[in-house]
Amino acid sequence: MTQPSMAQGCYRHPDRPTMIACQRCRRPVCPECLVPAPVGVQCPECVRQGHRVTRTGVGPLGGHRSANPQLTTWVLIGLNLAVFGLLLATGGADSPWAEVLAITPLGTCLAGTGHYYPGVTDAAACAALPEATGWTAGVAAGAWWQALTSAFAHTDPMHLGSNLLSLWFLGPPLEQVLGRARFLALYLISAVGGSLAVMWLADASSSALGASGAIFGMLGGLLLLARRFGGNYQLIGGLLALNLVITFANTAAISWQGHLGGLLAGLAVTGVLLAAPRGPRRSSWQWAGLAALTLLLLGGIAWRAIMLG
Repeated sequence: MTQPSMAQGCYRHPDRPTMIACQRCRRPVCPECLVPAPVGVQCPECVRQGHRVTRTGVGPLGGHRSANPQLTTWVLIGLNLAVFGLLLATGGADSPWAEVLAITPLGTCLAGTGHYYPGVTDAAACAALPEATGWTAGVAAGAWWQALTSAFAHTDPMHLGSNLLSLWFLGPPLEQVLGRARFLALYLISAVGGSLAVMWLADASSSALGASGAIFGMLGGLLLLARRFGGNYQLIGGLLALNLVITFANTAAISWQGHLGGLLAGLAVTGVLLAAPRGPRRSSWQWAGLAALTLLLLGGIAWRAIMLG
C-alpha cells in the first residue's frame, strides 16, 4: 500500500484527510473510496480503467496486448543468432562482415586479428602503412546502417549468450505491458541511442558491436515501469547498478559508451510513453514523441558524422 508522507484530502472528498494513496495514480483516497487490489489499493477510476483495459485488450500504456508476448523476443533472438552464424561462418572475429556491421565513427585501419591503428583517419593513410590489412569505412564515411546493425552483431559466444539471456528474461514482461509495437520501439531506439553515444564519446577509429545498448535500454524502461506501477523497482535498480559497475570496471573490453547511451535512450522512450496524457489521443502523443526522439538521436549521429567528415 502506498502512503503519502503526510495527511492529504481525499481527491473525491477533500474534507477527509487520509494517509492512503491509490497504487496506480498516487492520488490520496479515503477509506470510503479505496478499493482493495491484489497489491495495495486503488481508486474507483483506476479500477474502472483496469476493467476497460481487460475488456478491450489494451495495455496500461495504450498498446494492444500481445496474444504471445514471447514472440517478438524470439524473433529478436533469431535475428541475433542469424547474424552470429553469418560472422562465424565467414571468420568469426576476423570476418569482413564484422567490420561492416559494427559501428565505427570514422573508420578503422585494420592491423591483424583484433588490432587496429588508432588515429588513422582515411583509407589512403591506412594503405600507406606497411602492416595494415585493410580499411573499413565508418558512419562518417557513409556506413550509416552501422547505427542499427551493430546492435545485432556479435563475434564472441559469451557476449552473445549473456545478451540473449537478458533479452529472454526482460523481453516478454516488457511486451506484455507495452504491447508489441512499443516494445520494439524501446528496443530499437535504445540501440540507436547506444550508437549515438559511441559516435560522440568513443575513439573515432574504434568499433563496437553487440545488443548491450538495447539491453540496457530495456533495463531502464523496466525500472521506470516498475516504479510507476508499483513493482519491485529496488531490485531492478540494484541489477542495473551492478551492470553499470561491471561496465565501468572493464572499459578496455566493454563499450561503456554504448551501454550508457542505450540506458539513457531507454529511459527517454519509457518517459515519453508514461508522460503522454490519457485519452483518445494518447497513442498519437506517444508516437509523435517517439518519432521526435528518434529524429533527435539520428540528427545527433548525422551531426557527429559531418564533424568527423
